[in-house]
Amino acid sequence: MNPLEKILMHALFVHAHHNIDKIIDFSLFSKLNSKVMQTYPGLILVGPADNDDAGVFQLPSNAPVVKKMESHCSPSAVEPWGSVVTCVTGCARDVVAMGARPYVATDFLGVQRLSNTIVVGPCALIDGGAKCICGNCKQMTVADRLKMMVQGFFDACWALDIGIVGGGLSTSIGGVVPAVVGSVTGQLITKKPLLKPARNVGDQLILIGLTSNDGNDTAFRAGFASEMRPAKPLLEEERVNMEGALAAMATGKINACSDLGAAGIGAAVSESARFGGLGAEIDLSFAPLTEAGADNKPAETLFNETQGRYLLHVNPMDIAKVLDAIHSKNAKATVIGEITAGNGAAFAYGSETVAIIPNNPSEEVLAALVN
Repeated sequence: MNPLEKILMHALFVHAHHNIDKIIDFSLFSKLNSKVMQTYPGLILVGPADNDDAGVFQLPSNAPVVKKMESHCSPSAVEPWGSVVTCVTGCARDVVAMGARPYVATDFLGVQRLSNTIVVGPCALIDGGAKCICGNCKQMTVADRLKMMVQGFFDACWALDIGIVGGGLSTSIGGVVPAVVGSVTGQLITKKPLLKPARNVGDQLILIGLTSNDGNDTAFRAGFASEMRPAKPLLEEERVNMEGALAAMATGKINACSDLGAAGIGAAVSESARFGGLGAEIDLSFAPLTEAGADNKPAETLFNETQGRYLLHVNPMDIAKVLDAIHSKNAKATVIGEITAGNGAAFAYGSETVAIIPNNPSEEVLAALVN
């Protein structure tokens, strides 16, 4: 072979870009899509196993489409399987929060050379992941970590009945942190998209899902934790709470909605109040806890990142109807506060004020956060 032939042959038959099917078992996705199409016949027209340029799917009707993409790069260096799960389920919750049922997913994974050996665990984000100093990390090849990441993508979609229509892979990413990007597409089931901003003073805030003390990404990024603890992946809870949220939306009585991801209850409530130009009052002691989270401190309940949760805004007259719909799907839900005419979110734990978050903090306050 001459040099040009070698270059082209390498691209076609060796490099990962044209040979993803040799690295990732596409039959795994075919198994998933066969299962999903038992629920939604004819959904997937062209999938990963066809090894074509892009996936093709047929949504059940002509309702508006909702799409979300997000990354979970740093957490995947610490916990590859679970962090890919929470990437996909986080996208799915965002789609649901707009009033849509998720149907299909795509992803992009970028890693180092597959034969490289890496540290996977808490020390992966310390000093470039050169070695483990905590005793709880594992050494493995990049190829083995990639298998865990692909399995996480599969398991999340399997739990939520979401088909996989395609994705991408690169094996030329530098550094220990992989590139992990997921995308989920769904179809609106409500008459109009459900938006995040608070709309009505007096609306009650319903929290769907139990709260634990896992997921400290918010504290880690703010410099208040020395070690990142990614949120624990939830599969059964994600499905139950998703169906509970969709059942609530089917009542037509939801005025606003958001899912709980980064910074948990604190972010979901504060952003809704700020974007709506209103206030909120929350009693964190009302948030039902998992057994593992029974010893939650108020601060953990405020900003931890337990997965699978939603925040619904509902007129007080419609609370019983909405809660009945949620409970009909065996999801847990309770009222934790209300929208007020204020200019920020106030969080209490019983009689103790935990935090007051203004809608428009001063320049001095923002400067202090940076410094």
